[in-house]
Amino acid sequence: MEGSIEKESFSPLRCTELLRNFEEKEALPMGEELLFSGVDGRDVYNITAPFIISFGGDKKTVIAGRVEAQEEFADSQIMFFEEKEGGWTPVAGAPTFSLEDGFVTSIGNEVIFGGVETYPKPVEDNPHEVGYKTVFYRGQDLSSFERFATGPDMMKDIRVVALANGRFGVFTRPQGGSNVEGKIGYVEIDDLEDLNDPQIILGARIIEGQFAPGEWGGVNDLHLLPDGRIEVIGHVAYKDAQGKKHYYAMSFVYDPEKHYASPIEIIATRKNFPEGGAKTPEKEDIVFPSSLVRNEDGTGTLYAGLSDAKAGKTTLPPRSL
Repeated sequence: MEGSIEKESFSPLRCTELLRNFEEKEALPMGEELLFSGVDGRDVYNITAPFIISFGGDKKTVIAGRVEAQEEFADSQIMFFEEKEGGWTPVAGAPTFSLEDGFVTSIGNEVIFGGVETYPKPVEDNPHEVGYKTVFYRGQDLSSFERFATGPDMMKDIRVVALANGRFGVFTRPQGGSNVEGKIGYVEIDDLEDLNDPQIILGARIIEGQFAPGEWGGVNDLHLLPDGRIEVIGHVAYKDAQGKKHYYAMSFVYDPEKHYASPIEIIATRKNFPEGGAKTPEKEDIVFPSSLVRNEDGTGTLYAGLSDAKAGKTTLPPRSL
């Protein structure tokens, strides 16, 4: 399943144009910061939405969050938190994982959990350079997650969704060469174990025309729609002339039958959350969405990391998909 995905001819808008369109038509209510404790003063960011899982003989509603000291890089843990008295505290006795940017989805009766694993990859001009890969765990209990798949080296943001035909849709994020800073690919697999096959993952068809030159993005969350299309929640980003990064939460709809993706739309920005600290000044304008939870009234609750230092949620209006 190689090559690029055909789509209707439209030129991708730059992030500045997407932002202008968003700010002209959307008036989101101010989101809220989620408060975390019990982490020895470290930051908690790039969280998942709350999800239900067994632990210690009970069903618990937990959030997985990236925990990292503000002055550290590539030294993260993912911890599990439960809500108590308006804040989120670590689940006593729960496992921790040496990963970044956790994600979670339910497939069948299992929870699929994963994140980004880093490892030393020194180069001539930077002996501290690190490599990374996406890893996957599965299980029905928080204490018994088993690692079952590892993605290709130097690829983040691999996400999977169960399809109505019994197969699985996989979105990828290759970088380098014609994929530059990162594009999005799509491939279908018959078994979750196929996530281990680098030929399958690297052979995913690229969705061309989603990002303007010099800009990039990736997939964070997936929702199968009743008609078989897939709602994609992700991020679109660029770096300005001063070296400051700008990340926005975005969405598009992908049709796996027609291999067609709708144009990207921004759905939330850093301005939609309370002001707060950033890991560095260059990362002030970062929203890294993790999960969108659809509510009964048609609205959505978006959970996101903020400025690589905090976490929050905000309400999105109903959308026609």
